[in-house]
Amino acid sequence: MIAAPAVDVKGGRCVQLVGGRPDAVAVSLPDPVAAADRWSRAGFGTLHIVDLDAALGMGDNLDVILEVIRTTAAETQVGGGIRDDARVEKLLDAGADRIVVGTRALDDPEWLARLSARYPSRVMVALDTRDGRILRRGWTEESHLELATYLPELAALPLAGILSTNVAREGRLQGIDREACREVIVNSPHPVWASGGVTTTDELEYLDGTGAAGVVLGMALYTDTLNASDVAARWGRANTAKNR
Repeated sequence: MIAAPAVDVKGGRCVQLVGGRPDAVAVSLPDPVAAADRWSRAGFGTLHIVDLDAALGMGDNLDVILEVIRTTAAETQVGGGIRDDARVEKLLDAGADRIVVGTRALDDPEWLARLSARYPSRVMVALDTRDGRILRRGWTEESHLELATYLPELAALPLAGILSTNVAREGRLQGIDREACREVIVNSPHPVWASGGVTTTDELEYLDGTGAAGVVLGMALYTDTLNASDVAARWGRANTAKNR
């Protein structure tokens, strides 16, 4: 299992939200590039980068995101508002290793099929959920899709993985829903990255033992609830350098 720090960008700053709410900013740092460098120097070989404004339809931080991708030595997986081929190409051309698509993947399965066929093993699908329902448009709208029935629809696609985020638990430092995580990991036809509420080393061990391919860490790292050096030493894959 790989642990990847989140570098979430809103208004040009590196932030952490609580419960996916854009008005609930619990951490705000002025320089996303410096934040990415901090985690890379701590020993993390992968970063998870999100343009929150683009995801919410409230702006765009593409220039900042591209700068983070270009300057970090870590592998990068990038999401947030990726809804057309032009943005995909800009991110991949800048050096992103994987892109994470959500809303348009849900709304336009033919586009997702074409995209994953064009970039096999470089496209991840973000499945943000609250109470088992998949959310869209930056967690602001509930779709008609349920996680259990949607996962099999992705089986034939050459995806890099699934990013499963429990939005209700994000940023609260109250722990994960273990049973819900296990259900996704066991039933997904693709590798699963877990996100939302990961707070303790015991939870990391549980996810690792259950078969998660990766985990995205946010508030627990930014508040030093988890020791970054210890987590990176065990799950950071510090020797995994980006292929330029």
